[in-house]
Amino acid sequence: MSDGGEESTATPGAPATPRSRARSAALWGIVGGVAFLALAQGYRLVAAASLPIGVGGLALVAVGVAAASAGLSYLIEARLRAKRRT
Repeated sequence: MSDGGEESTATPGAPATPRSRARSAALWGIVGGVAFLALAQGYRLVAAASLPIGVGGLALVAVGVAAASAGLSYLIEARLRAKRRT
């Protein structure tokens, strides 16, 4: 047991298994999609105007944003972990 005086050389957190990376990427994808929908709704409330696309179009764009953010987070996580910035 350590009293906190010396630093540990072990990497903190769970190991980066493919399953944990995929789960993390999926969660970031959900965050990205919901954030886009929240921004679109905020625009509609503040501007008191409709967007050039309907609700179905917003849903498709949100799915695209979710897929892009999930893919990017999956690819970038390994690089960030290698640089110890996670």
